[in-house]
Amino acid sequence: MGYVGPGVVRQLRSTFPNATLIGYDMAYFATCLTNATVFPESKLDVQLFGDVRTMPAEVLEGVDAVVHLAAISNDPMGTKFEDITLDVNYKSSVRIAEMAKAAGVKSYVFASSCSMYGATEGSAKTESSTLNPLTAYARSKVFTEQGVEPLAGDGFTVTCLRFATACGMSDRLRLDLVLNDFVAGAVATGKINILSDGSPWRPLIHVKDMARAIEWAITRDASNGGEFLAVNAGSNEWNYQVSELAEAVADVIPGTEVTLNRDAAPDKRSYCVNFDLFKSLAPNHQPQVTLKQAIQELRDGLMAMNFKDGDFRNSLLMRLKVLTSLQDTGEINDQLQWKHNKTKVSEEQAELETA
Repeated sequence: MGYVGPGVVRQLRSTFPNATLIGYDMAYFATCLTNATVFPESKLDVQLFGDVRTMPAEVLEGVDAVVHLAAISNDPMGTKFEDITLDVNYKSSVRIAEMAKAAGVKSYVFASSCSMYGATEGSAKTESSTLNPLTAYARSKVFTEQGVEPLAGDGFTVTCLRFATACGMSDRLRLDLVLNDFVAGAVATGKINILSDGSPWRPLIHVKDMARAIEWAITRDASNGGEFLAVNAGSNEWNYQVSELAEAVADVIPGTEVTLNRDAAPDKRSYCVNFDLFKSLAPNHQPQVTLKQAIQELRDGLMAMNFKDGDFRNSLLMRLKVLTSLQDTGEINDQLQWKHNKTKVSEEQAELETA
């Protein structure tokens, strides 16, 4: 029920029309629909609601494959909720993998991240490159990979897809992602304000191509990559400097003004990534969306929403803003758990009993 999930559900339903698809989600972002033609989870057979930190083992009974997407999903959120990020992104991910193996699940697919390479110089990073995670989010991905690797084997195949930075239109669009942010700025104000000097490198991948990679990971045989595999998921052609992304948006949306913050402190999160291994292992599931297509799709999607919010960085299209809003309204507590207002219920029950 997040940004990536709707595309994964659509891809799996299309590829495996007779499969039983089960969703499990905390539903923080369930209402964050953006120009969706249908409720995405209608394509599932079952949608369960719950917290991955306390997910019961029974959920995995009879399950063949697990796709683990649940995470506190970006650096600002990870900074604000660092301890929770480790609980949700790392400890729960390993615990669910352990329960999955015990339940007889055959394939466990984990949404990892290229951000674990952190600040790098020189050649594009391969799977054997030194890891240099700079944030709680990136560290959580490193810890999870280390935690699930020993579980692989005995018929339990583990695939960690080290995704490039996500982008593209979704039924639950996020604008706290670099390309999405740029297109939103161009559509709403005719301006792209780059918060850095534009020099950092980023590898990107469209959410549709993430879904294709996940489909491959579910079905891959252990002979193709090993019982445990951590692989960069993306395309060599999608390594861009931030300034290049802004110029590409301006090319698609004429009249867009691009400004750089040349006085910004250097952004240490800069890395090029090599995706040769993914190309060799998954030749039939390679990224298909071009950068121009991604920009056009975002533009068209935002315009169909009548999007005009120049202050979108403070809107509910930013995931951190959604969580803090839920906290401000008392829906979730400081541990990001839903409040069920049990005190009020017990008081009402006491009144009824007294009456």
